[in-house]
Amino acid sequence: MDFLFSSFANLLIIQWQPPEALQIGPVALRYYSLFWVLGLGAAYFIVQRLYRRQGIADEKFDPLFLYCFIGILVGARLGHCLLYAPGYFLAHPIEMLLPIRQDAAGAWHFSGYAGLASHGGTLGLMTALWLYCRKTKLTLRTVLDNIAIATPITACCIRLGNLMNSEIVGKYTGTDWGFVFAANGDVLPRHPGQLYEAVAYLLIFAAGFRLYRKWPQKVGTGFYFGWCLTSIFTFRLFVEVFKEVQEPWELQMQELIGLNQGQMLSIPFIALGVACLIYSNKHHTPINYE
Repeated sequence: MDFLFSSFANLLIIQWQPPEALQIGPVALRYYSLFWVLGLGAAYFIVQRLYRRQGIADEKFDPLFLYCFIGILVGARLGHCLLYAPGYFLAHPIEMLLPIRQDAAGAWHFSGYAGLASHGGTLGLMTALWLYCRKTKLTLRTVLDNIAIATPITACCIRLGNLMNSEIVGKYTGTDWGFVFAANGDVLPRHPGQLYEAVAYLLIFAAGFRLYRKWPQKVGTGFYFGWCLTSIFTFRLFVEVFKEVQEPWELQMQELIGLNQGQMLSIPFIALGVACLIYSNKHHTPINYE
């Protein structure tokens, strides 16, 4: 019986060490980049479908992808640099803007954008959408609602990319189950925090899309934007309990206030989401798209 129990427990431990890239002939596709493209591509087609259902002209949709891509990338990068490691990056501003890093000998090397923050990406996206609305003359609440319906599927793909990269790992489970991130040198199982988030965001997307099918008239009231912010960042607030902090100084922060940086930054977004939900109930008249 002890042997059977031990064998079953071993089945619950996943030795996680995927190959660094997906090799297709001579082309090597990095998983994180691949999942980013899949997430943005899925959101692109979903929002395009929503625009057409709502009778919004295609020429107003065409520039949306570029605004979103730049807003998310710039916001996520600046968010990581300024919210998690401001001392280093303010002293090395070139590394903040370009995917390069200087070694101890003073030589520059390509490093990629190693560090993207979802809170910064959200702010960057909101800023980009505000600029997009100024150009297209669409109502900001309409655009935010449409983007919010698709956003969780992109967030799901990004977290799957983090999982493939063995980054943003969870804490040790202290039990006989979990993911052993062998690529990081681990020998004990951890919580797959990235997978927890990916599954949650997929469910949030499914719920949000179902709400849209039931109440399409709520697009333009801020309801779906509020739903997206509230659900995603409320889950983020709790899932951080199972994740390792991203920066050492967050350990002291946890000792002082019981929250890490990710949790602290989630609170304003939850408050904004709740405010949008309340506003949408008081102003439920559909917005004229044109």
